[in-house]
Amino acid sequence: MNPEGGLEKDKAIDYAMQLNHVAQVRAVDRSLPLMPRGGRIIFVTSHLAHFYGQKPVSPIVYEPVAQSKKAGEEAVRSRIAELATRGIKLLVVSGDLIEGTITPKLMQRHNPGMIESRRKQAGSLPSVEDFAHAIVDCAANTQLESGATIFVGSTEWEIAQAQLNQKSFL
Repeated sequence: MNPEGGLEKDKAIDYAMQLNHVAQVRAVDRSLPLMPRGGRIIFVTSHLAHFYGQKPVSPIVYEPVAQSKKAGEEAVRSRIAELATRGIKLLVVSGDLIEGTITPKLMQRHNPGMIESRRKQAGSLPSVEDFAHAIVDCAANTQLESGATIFVGSTEWEIAQAQLNQKSFL
């Protein structure tokens, strides 16, 4: 599950919430009758969404997306007990900025230099292949407990106070 939307132009004010929260709950509801015991739901998110409320996010650029994806994650997590009765696990894969993907590019339009700054802070950014491997490994690892979160890329970042005051991302 990974819609990752909300940065598109000319969308309704609740677009991010509809896509990243409401649609996720509907996807679970519609998938459950088709899923066998031992099945897995993999919720894919970003570190900025997963840690929303704990770490700063640019209010101008990404906050609606982070807020809506966090709401979607919490809504699906709230169903872990129900999923367990069906023998289904929920696993979360959270990623740093993923090299070459559209979301960081859209964010960089509002904050030039953001990607390079993050790359320097983290040492490197994960690739699409790194992220895909983490999702596949998560789906195949039968030892993971329901509710486990797998992190791809660094979860640590520093935000200078001056950058926060300018409402920048990192």
